[in-house]
Amino acid sequence: MAYFDENFLKFFKSLNKNNHKEWFNKNKSTYEASVKKPFEKLVADLIFKMQKLHPGFQCEVKDAVFRINRDIRFSKDKTPYKTNVSAVICHGGRKNMTNPGLYLELAPGNLSIYGGVYQPDKEQLSKIRTAIATSPKEIKKLKADKKFSETFGHIKGEVNKVLPPEFKEAAKVESLIANKQFYFNATYNNDQLILADDLVPFIMKHYAIGLPWSNFLSNALRG
Repeated sequence: MAYFDENFLKFFKSLNKNNHKEWFNKNKSTYEASVKKPFEKLVADLIFKMQKLHPGFQCEVKDAVFRINRDIRFSKDKTPYKTNVSAVICHGGRKNMTNPGLYLELAPGNLSIYGGVYQPDKEQLSKIRTAIATSPKEIKKLKADKKFSETFGHIKGEVNKVLPPEFKEAAKVESLIANKQFYFNATYNNDQLILADDLVPFIMKHYAIGLPWSNFLSNALRG
């Protein structure tokens, strides 16, 4: 089924030109009908698919979807609204964003699908680095996954210039240990993908391709 129609695209194109409260309030009914409700339905259906794959997976739509309102308290950009919709579909939702899962972002000219771990804390980062350092064969196999590299490229993230002493030698063998983020993404600028009937299968196909890396990172965090 198709979740979105041209009104989704038109809303955000207009919002880009009229990013202020007065315009948004006048067009709130369009936002509710053509953006908010269909996006929540999409997220609900993706959560259902994830629950089928992972017994015990818990995530509510309200905990997955990000608000359209921007946090402008510490920003020079005072425009009040985001010009996309986004959600993180993982165990626990936004409250536990270090759990590997799916992060989605949709806007005119942008369908982005993310996986991996974006903001591990110090302890979690150490666990991931330890898992990478002690699993050279598994890392080699993951890096050799042709479908993954064709879809996502490679594991991305900022890199530490200075590493804890216990990881310095291992990082000479496996450069990924120097990462402080471990995420992957695919971005498409084709609006027809957003409007298509097979949006859920398209997204879940990406999730399946990234699942070996997600499983590795999940196991590392549990370690």
